Amino acid sequence: MDGKCAQLAALLPSAQEGALITSEHNRRYLTGFRSSAGAVLVTQAEAYFLTDFRYIEAAGQRVRGAQCLCYRRLTDTLAELVARHGLQCLHIEGEAVTLAEEAGLREALPSLSLAGNRLDGWLKELRLVKTAEELACIRQAQKLTDDAFTHILSFIRPGRTEREIALELEFHIRSHGAEGASFDFIAVSGPNSSLPHGEPGDRKVESGDFVTMDFGAVVDGWHSDMTRTVAVGAPNEEQRRVYDTVLQAHRACLAVLREGLSCREGDAAARRIIEEAGYGDCFGHATGHGVGVQIHEEPRLSPSAGEETLRAGTVVTVEPGIYLPGRFGVRIEDMAYITPGGCEDLTASLKELIVL
Repeated sequence: MDGKCAQLAALLPSAQEGALITSEHNRRYLTGFRSSAGAVLVTQAEAYFLTDFRYIEAAGQRVRGAQCLCYRRLTDTLAELVARHGLQCLHIEGEAVTLAEEAGLREALPSLSLAGNRLDGWLKELRLVKTAEELACIRQAQKLTDDAFTHILSFIRPGRTEREIALELEFHIRSHGAEGASFDFIAVSGPNSSLPHGEPGDRKVESGDFVTMDFGAVVDGWHSDMTRTVAVGAPNEEQRRVYDTVLQAHRACLAVLREGLSCREGDAAARRIIEEAGYGDCFGHATGHGVGVQIHEEPRLSPSAGEETLRAGTVVTVEPGIYLPGRFGVRIEDMAYITPGGCEDLTASLKELIVL
């Protein structure tokens, strides 16, 4: 046992306790292997990747840090391993395991106590700080995203639909080496750009529109996340004012990010700019979030972040926005790598307003 599984094993309080990981993103984080079925069992003595016939050969070639075992029925194999290691308590993912799944585990392993209040925290703590290898994957994912943005600028024109723009972005990212898209891309135009998470539809871009695109790539399981708003045709005075306000807020947040900074203060640095410009009610989401094996993870740059502070080695987004319902919206989003003395902006694309 080595790598991430060994790090998790070191967090187990005793040799009689184990950790069962069933969520796809955490299974991949621990072993480096993607599959639609399986589980990871970690004890202080050994780690196991458990899967079925469909994946066992590939798992044997690619799983890192754990023994690979093929099961016919997961709970039967779990029962054998629990007995082998003398486990009395099994920590499960409280945020991922359904009530039905938990009931099935209790029925199959009646002598074992299940704990669902600690494993999620251990995994989040491990995932928070990125290794050099993980950061390299995130950098590559963001490079593909920046390249896609450069490409899409020559594609957008009046008459293109939102759906066409979103599909072109995803095709470019996938065809240039990404494992996949980070999430369902957002490409919204004109009045639809006031929808922070609007879905691309059949609306055609018109001259005078803002077009907001939120998109990202996946490289070896690691995500990127980026948003840009561009103008098609000359923007009016209010559009420029709103864009400039969001850009100032974005830069103000990047300027203060560093190790030890309160996550609430990171959010406030951007939010103050927007509130002072009179648009406070038009910015209703957090300023940023962590990015890694999931597109949204810890930490959060949010007014509700509590006493949480930033740690060196984490990657967070910076994405303030202003949304005027039924009219238009603006969001600018980069990813920032937190360092002891500041942050490194991982996003290379131009931030200033682009007029197409």
